[in-house]
Amino acid sequence: MTSHNDEYPDFGLTPEERRRAVFTHYYERPGMDGEHGEIWCYTDRFSYRSGETATFFVSSTAPTFGIEIVRDGAVETPLFSRRNVAARWQDTPDQCSVHGCGWEATFELPLPSDWPSGAYRVALRAEGPGGKTVVSHHLFVIAPHAGRKAGRVLLVASTGTWTAYNTWGGSNHYEGITGPNRDHFATTVSTQRPWCRGFVVLPPTAPRVPVEASLGPMKEPRYPHMEWAFATGHSKKYASSGWASYESHFFRWAERAGYAIDLATQHELQFAPDLLDGYACVVFVGHCEYWSWEMRDAIDRYVENGGKVARFAGNFLWQTRISADGTQQTCYKYTARDADPIAATGDITRLTHSWDAPEIGRPAIQTFGLSPSKGIYAGWGGCTPRGVRGFPIYRPQHWAFKNTGLFYGDVLGQESHIFGYEVDGLDHLVRNGLPEATPESGALPGTEILAVGLASQVEENDDLPKDNMWLGDGDGRFTADVLYRDKSDEALERVKRGNGMIVVAPKGRGEIFHAGSCEWVAGLLRKDAMVERVTANVLDRYLAKTG
Repeated sequence: MTSHNDEYPDFGLTPEERRRAVFTHYYERPGMDGEHGEIWCYTDRFSYRSGETATFFVSSTAPTFGIEIVRDGAVETPLFSRRNVAARWQDTPDQCSVHGCGWEATFELPLPSDWPSGAYRVALRAEGPGGKTVVSHHLFVIAPHAGRKAGRVLLVASTGTWTAYNTWGGSNHYEGITGPNRDHFATTVSTQRPWCRGFVVLPPTAPRVPVEASLGPMKEPRYPHMEWAFATGHSKKYASSGWASYESHFFRWAERAGYAIDLATQHELQFAPDLLDGYACVVFVGHCEYWSWEMRDAIDRYVENGGKVARFAGNFLWQTRISADGTQQTCYKYTARDADPIAATGDITRLTHSWDAPEIGRPAIQTFGLSPSKGIYAGWGGCTPRGVRGFPIYRPQHWAFKNTGLFYGDVLGQESHIFGYEVDGLDHLVRNGLPEATPESGALPGTEILAVGLASQVEENDDLPKDNMWLGDGDGRFTADVLYRDKSDEALERVKRGNGMIVVAPKGRGEIFHAGSCEWVAGLLRKDAMVERVTANVLDRYLAKTG
């Protein structure tokens, strides 16, 4: 880490603007750019198979636009361009975040049969007033066809989380313009809207969530990614989700490293779960927070039948409901016990609450071996602001660390900051200097704990005003309420200290490797040789390249 907190760039913002960047709700919406001109786009689905047809919905202040599509992998491969596509401005309903934009189709694109699986970035350009070019971006996935894929890795994009964080139109699962006072988050959000700025493309200078500088003594927390977003016109949620911040870095690294890799979305797990059966290794990366019962069933069945999952991701937290046509996602989150109509029915497969809620009875740890209820924030704001930024190693002799040169007590990914901003852990004790899951932790039988770092459920500093902290202790009290139905200070004391782990756990005939951190991909982005080596060790073993 480099400098003290007060040396952060100000991104051209005044102190008041920096505060607004963190504590106010701002979002992209049709008409926001006024006289500068606008163009927006979405497709009818998140993913397609080659040979299918993608439908594009465009709203533009210009009468025509140009479109370019590139496959985003180890190299950017231009595959399609068209000029002078007719367009028009399309009216958008106020609650488009919930119900969708409802635009008429602009054009259809048959996807060639030779386009390989991957992410396809779309750039749309139109002429604004005064001749200035107006640009927007979209992305869709070409998922593989079903069938055996020997030697290939399947990366599953966290589209449940992308949907939850997308701010376009005003509302997501965090903030919003719903409710009688137009100040409530949306319990239901639509896929039929553009992605917010920063989900598809980002400049390399865009800050990540974990702070890059150490917090000086008696300094209030800073949230540079939100400040940068406010200053540059990006969504404040760009660093929490999306292709540009997370999955893109793993996919590009894997192709550069010589791995044959395909890409699917979580919606394939919902509607085409048999796709998993063709792969020896399935990967999740980044911030992978929102899952439906069906998505989770697909992974549990896959692993129990012999599949291997490598999860370089954090915060497996919420159960969602996906509509039958896949266009809406529902999650009542913190209000589920009182507001979700499913709560009264007792249908645990549909209750949109924390996975660790007793009402659901399916703790997160049962699928991926770790839980956010025992982990959560690291290196974000005032949560462990001076803590480690990598994973402290306890079992360096494990096969995952082969040829890394790591020793007991070393920190994997310290310089590349792979530990944060949300991490997953479990209750454990230390015997003879080695961590073991406690009997009451619910850990999968045979779980090996390879690395452990500290996390926090709260921003804890009695020397600073509480209103200077964005995170505070709200999530800690929610976790206490989930686990103990008690939000008191005493209950908070039981949950506020967390951890993030690397574990390996057998499950049925398969196995799970879980590095429980959103930021693992930062090590690949920053070419951290040890992080790359561990990642390769896991993939090679699960692809049966090594013993």
